[in-house]
Amino acid sequence: MTLATTITRNVWARNSALVNLALVGVGSLLIAVLAQVRIPLPFTPVPVTGQTFAVLLVAAALGARLGAASVILYIAQGALGLPFFAGGGSGFAWLFGPTGGYLAGFVVAAALVGFLAERGLDRRLSTSLVAFLAGTVVIYACGALWLSVFVGPANAIATGVAPFVIGDTIKALLAGVTLPGAWSLVRASKA
Repeated sequence: MTLATTITRNVWARNSALVNLALVGVGSLLIAVLAQVRIPLPFTPVPVTGQTFAVLLVAAALGARLGAASVILYIAQGALGLPFFAGGGSGFAWLFGPTGGYLAGFVVAAALVGFLAERGLDRRLSTSLVAFLAGTVVIYACGALWLSVFVGPANAIATGVAPFVIGDTIKALLAGVTLPGAWSLVRASKA
């Protein structure tokens, strides 16, 4: 091991706040990158994106506090002008537009999924799916509630929830399969 590697490891090990800040930053960037995976649907203002997958994965890997902080940082970065929202969008208007409720739901879902993961629901695929589906329901509830302001309650369910159930179930499965790799990266960063 080189002197530089030893010094770097000691700095990271002694400064867990720095490690946590780095993990939150990486989490927000993962969400931003996967938000660029966007498939618009002609019948709804809500696109299919990779954000849900990223939010679930980041929350389970980092826990409630750091997972929610990653999502809050992601939203702040997008609101302040970085092209982080779906399809490269940015600005405060996104927070108040038809998809703003989903953004708010990401924060609540990250806290919930992280909380459940901290209590062991992330240890097996079957139990992680419970946490991920609970987070997805929170995202739907917040998103549909806000979307209903724009399209009405019935249309909010028809255009903001129903078309996404199958895809989000697949995203939850993928997050469960990917989670052990995410744990490895988090553990390595804290070593």
